[in-house]
Amino acid sequence: MRQTTMLKPAEVKRTWYVVDGEGKTLGRLATQVATILRGKNKPAYTPNVDCGDYVIVVNADKIQITGDQDFKKFYYSHSQYPGGLRTRSTREMRENYTVEWVEKAIKGMLPHTKLGDVMRTHLFVYVGNKHPHAAQKPVVLEVK
Repeated sequence: MRQTTMLKPAEVKRTWYVVDGEGKTLGRLATQVATILRGKNKPAYTPNVDCGDYVIVVNADKIQITGDQDFKKFYYSHSQYPGGLRTRSTREMRENYTVEWVEKAIKGMLPHTKLGDVMRTHLFVYVGNKHPHAAQKPVVLEVK
């Protein structure tokens, strides 16, 4: 009889991946990065354990979007004070807040729980092609 493998937090083996965002579409990149952060690419995926890997995204400023989302899509945040609604277009987010723009896309694809908060700490986004994680020997991950 087969048993379902349920990982314990101490049994998780983590790998570091580096993803080059140059010329990639934001949504496709975010879905694949979120899958790796959750650990769904591993055969021993356990939903209630953080079994995901670390992901480094470089060249975030060269990520593309499709269509005319630059002017039609907006990001909203509210300070909970009257008149505290802040609206930013996709173009403004991409040009001025690149790291937050990519992190927000990936954050929306992770669980909105305490476990998701831990998974988000394993994501590192950088604007240029340099990152300070060379000591971890990250493996290059090719995103389609």
